[in-house]
Amino acid sequence: MTPTATAGPGLYPCEIGHIRLDPIRYTLRHRTYMWLVDLDHLPELPLPLRPLAGFRARDHFTGDAPSLRAGLERFLASRGVDLEDGRVLMLTHARVLGHVFNPLTLYWCHGPDGTPRCVVAEVHNTYGERHTYLLTPDEAGVAHADKDFYVSPFLPVDGAYRMRLPPPAARLELTVRLDRPGARPFTATVRGTRREATPGALLRLALRHPLSTLAVSAGIRRHGIRLYLRGLPVQSRPTHRTTEKTT
Repeated sequence: MTPTATAGPGLYPCEIGHIRLDPIRYTLRHRTYMWLVDLDHLPELPLPLRPLAGFRARDHFTGDAPSLRAGLERFLASRGVDLEDGRVLMLTHARVLGHVFNPLTLYWCHGPDGTPRCVVAEVHNTYGERHTYLLTPDEAGVAHADKDFYVSPFLPVDGAYRMRLPPPAARLELTVRLDRPGARPFTATVRGTRREATPGALLRLALRHPLSTLAVSAGIRRHGIRLYLRGLPVQSRPTHRTTEKTT
């Protein structure tokens, strides 16, 4: 991992893109910003700016852990993984003015010597459900996982993901491709450039993207309506049990 990726909290103004090729071609792009934070050293903002960036355990995993770190470790323990207090970097949307929506949160997990151990991908859908994937990227940052979670109302729960998830550094370059039997792939991308997480940088981004997480959620629904009006059939949503629960 590069020094840039480990130099404290960062802000990534970014463009998120979706390219759908089947059964109709449809492309969407929107701009927002995301945070890269160390789970053990979350940002401490000046009091007036705290409503613009909240990092709460209840917004992730099962929502009942005492901290973000505890929620992650509970999930990893259910999969037989122990980080031994190694560092974890989280890429996420923060809670803004009381609202948060995170289509995808990523956790780059390391051992105590700094060696990468795994990546955890936490997916939220617009129905209030969450699902978490444990990934083991190769040296190129590429990981594979079967799709186990209903996200888009226009795609069934089948197929497999190919995710390219290199640790963010000066640039953020993420790609998630869904391959389905007999269909052309659906691809999502996140592209951005790092900014130091100063109060001034946060304030400028918050003014440029007011209520950013609400805008993300509203944008997904708006594009869903457009696809529905173009005749794309809605797939039934199966009952989902949060995978972070342990037995």
